[in-house]
Amino acid sequence: MGGMRKLPPVLAAAALAASSHPALAKVSVDADRIATDVKTLASDTFEGRAPGTAGEDRTIGYLIARFQDLGLQPAGPDGRWVQTVPLLHTKLEKARTLAFAGPKGAMPVEQARDLYISTVRPDDAATIEDAPVVFVGYGVDAPERGWDDFKGVDLKGKLAVFLVNDPDFAAKKGEPAAGRFGGRTMTYYGRWTYKFEEAARQGAVGALIVHETQAAGYGWNVVVSPGGENYDIVRRPEDLTSLALQGWISGDAAKRLFADAGLDLARLSAAARRPDFRPVPLKGVTFAADVPVTHEQIASHNVLARIPGTTRADEVVMFGAHWDAYGKGEPDAQGRIYRAGANDDALGIAAMFEIARAMKAEPAPQRSVVFAAWTAEERGLLGSEFYAANPVYPMEKTVANLAIDILQTAGAANDVVLVGKGQDTLEDDMARIAATQGRTVTQESLPERGLFYRADHFSFAKRGVPVMLLMGIAGAADLKQGGTAAGQAWIDAYTGNCYHQACDAWSSDWNLDGAVQDIDLIGTIGEELANSGKWPQWKPGSEFRAIREKSEGVRQ
Repeated sequence: MGGMRKLPPVLAAAALAASSHPALAKVSVDADRIATDVKTLASDTFEGRAPGTAGEDRTIGYLIARFQDLGLQPAGPDGRWVQTVPLLHTKLEKARTLAFAGPKGAMPVEQARDLYISTVRPDDAATIEDAPVVFVGYGVDAPERGWDDFKGVDLKGKLAVFLVNDPDFAAKKGEPAAGRFGGRTMTYYGRWTYKFEEAARQGAVGALIVHETQAAGYGWNVVVSPGGENYDIVRRPEDLTSLALQGWISGDAAKRLFADAGLDLARLSAAARRPDFRPVPLKGVTFAADVPVTHEQIASHNVLARIPGTTRADEVVMFGAHWDAYGKGEPDAQGRIYRAGANDDALGIAAMFEIARAMKAEPAPQRSVVFAAWTAEERGLLGSEFYAANPVYPMEKTVANLAIDILQTAGAANDVVLVGKGQDTLEDDMARIAATQGRTVTQESLPERGLFYRADHFSFAKRGVPVMLLMGIAGAADLKQGGTAAGQAWIDAYTGNCYHQACDAWSSDWNLDGAVQDIDLIGTIGEELANSGKWPQWKPGSEFRAIREKSEGVRQ
């Protein structure tokens, strides 16, 4: 796949020799076409693309029409364009009761200021009656690492309070936790999704994570951005979480809460970095909540399109991006009410269209290529998770999942940022193709943010499918104009002001040259895989290697 007029062909002679099929260099990626799709999807017509709204209906129609125009075939169940994803949508109303009580009396707390809570239970009210509060460190149960924060303590009917990230995130050299969980690189144990799942497995009635910007990887403004809404896949009653409420407590509110119980949060946080840590009850402290909940089941949709393969059609190379954003919210300073996700992830959808157009212009690939536009990524990777649990194409025969979720819009770069170093051999393909662009590979700058676990490719990784993620906020690009300082300035401006906010909107200031480079790169990797018998492999030490190896016999 070739770049814009300013870019050299993506595949030089050395890369061509490594591929069994002609490159896509003859087909240009067109920034104008990308911009048109982004501007359309981020327009008010689509109302912020929230699942289960009129904005979804318009979005699905637009996606199908674009794939049809590109000459692709439907790839969903029963030959349809869509896979229906049954979702539970909940929203908390104004709390009737929301407070801690302790030795010093009541400590009222306020949603969005002190706490951010939501629920994924289909109840008319989220109710917790005077639940004892227990600090459970990082909330990790990892026998393979010799770590158990719970120590058999009964959490049934209690509110669990966790620290964010892994036990070794803040560990100093020589401390027992140092290096135990990958150093500064977050593991899945550090993700909030894991902590809530583990709290439910332990029987807790509620769970709060202490927010800290560096450890979380984002500020309080991002935590509160869903506005009390939550989504989950519709579950059977016996599979519902035990958590009536789940969410975050601000760092300041947590310090006050612990101090009221005569405890020092900083001292306890240090103790939690030891494997002999035991849960600490906040003596005399309870939590009560009575919050009305509106809930509904909605049918949302993944959109799936394909280019059929010729000789290995049952083997699938998959590209993915999510179509959903955050819908309608409070007006910002400019009066904008739709949080339309122009970059996150209308730009990823537009990138897929361009890759599909380029590949469709080539001879039909040997393997089938599937383009997936996922729903409900912003609600916890739910669309991709539903697909991965109910795949149209078997996970064992899915060659790779190549995901695009946010691209930098500050111009051409001398490098490309790798998310999840050391996971699989696709990073070697990235380095090879990037070299033909005159670029190098830079590791993500803040691996402690756990970006590898925060995009739709993860639904495939945990089922053993090798993956690659392009995410523009993973590290400061070395921009041709301004270097890494300019790349970091772009990240700071985007994540500090516009991430999940109304100002993630199309702007004439966007420079898509760097995005085009990245689209070129990942498109070329996919094209090579689609025209070979190559199977990417997990690297030794990856937690996903063993899962893939179990199905080795079905791949030739």
